[in-house]
Amino acid sequence: MARRMFGTVRKLPSGRWQARYRNALGERLTAPTTFATKGDAQRWLSGAETDMQRGDFHDPRLAEIVFADWSQQWLATKRPHLAPSTNDLYSYLLRHHISPTFDRTPVGQITPLGVQSWLAKLHETDLSPNTVAKAYRLLKGILDGAVDTGVIQRSPCTLKGAGTERHAEMRVVTPAQVEKLAEAVGPRWGALVLTAAYSGLRWGELAALRPGDIDLEAGTISVVRKLSEVNGKLTFSSPKTAAGRRVVGIPGFVVAAIERHLDDLELDDADTLVFATTDGGPLRRSNFRRRVWEPATVEVGLAGLRFHDLRHTAATLAAASGASLKALMSRIGHASAAAALRYQHVVDGQDAEIVRHLEAVADDPGARASDRETPSSRGTRGARDDVVIDLDARRTPSDQGLSSGADGTRTHDPLLAKQVL
Repeated sequence: MARRMFGTVRKLPSGRWQARYRNALGERLTAPTTFATKGDAQRWLSGAETDMQRGDFHDPRLAEIVFADWSQQWLATKRPHLAPSTNDLYSYLLRHHISPTFDRTPVGQITPLGVQSWLAKLHETDLSPNTVAKAYRLLKGILDGAVDTGVIQRSPCTLKGAGTERHAEMRVVTPAQVEKLAEAVGPRWGALVLTAAYSGLRWGELAALRPGDIDLEAGTISVVRKLSEVNGKLTFSSPKTAAGRRVVGIPGFVVAAIERHLDDLELDDADTLVFATTDGGPLRRSNFRRRVWEPATVEVGLAGLRFHDLRHTAATLAAASGASLKALMSRIGHASAAAALRYQHVVDGQDAEIVRHLEAVADDPGARASDRETPSSRGTRGARDDVVIDLDARRTPSDQGLSSGADGTRTHDPLLAKQVL
């Protein structure tokens, strides 16, 4: 007995063929396109039947939802899990850079070529490359969500690297330069500069500190909240991640600076702000940058230095101490090892010391691995007695246990640490 065919086909007045079928709910559906021949229509039905039996069938009607409606549905599911600043960013990117192009287009009709054309036009505007990357990454997230929920079968966002932001290398300043900056900003803000440069706290974490968050006797700062600015409104909130909530140790001279700062401003209420405006209100980053920070950087010859570079300085100095990767992640409040690794750079001037040594070794033909030394005498020394790298000899007593962390991850060669701190 012949097997009953899945669905039906019929010839249209135009001469093309239409395929119709019923889904699992018994609803009659029509293929999203017509076919040149009856055989083509039947083959499409066979494929649809196979996909339906596997659970892979995609209802083409879902792809008819326009991008404006789908993007708002997607954003509504994400909004409860987004920081206010991230939600504000997404709304801005959608409103100004994505919706004007795609809002009226059915999601299923957005093509890779259409995405590439949109991206090329964004790059022709005066937008920064990083803003364009953010916009592409948001569009990709929205359309990837459409794939995950079965609205479309595949995402048209196929450009590798289009969503990657490329930031300029952060600058590292020396302890002497930090001291000059602390003097240049004046007595009211000196403690803020020193705390930033030696604790690694973010601007929002510093601006949210209260006297009760600082244990002067123990020399620690508890990071339990942050200050954020969204659409001009300042709000306090908990750290974004569990890693952001942490206790950070600070050097004694920073403790002393904070203590003097608290005494000078007579801040004895545990809930007042440690670093605040003259009337005790929360600091706005833009006001501080324009009125205090930028003039101070120009005065000491560090024009262009960002306040955030003090965090980078603190993290780099911490890495240079020989701290384990785990300890470094904990100190700077990063849950990602990749994010912490970006701070493990060689401080300016130390790489030159390494190069000078390598040049000295290379100048001596006998300083190659083929030197006929005994295994016990080879180690890391060259053929000349005046060209020797002895890591153990270069360590201070405090360096001896710092070549690797508690988790066994080597974060810094002790050869580089001594001059940094």
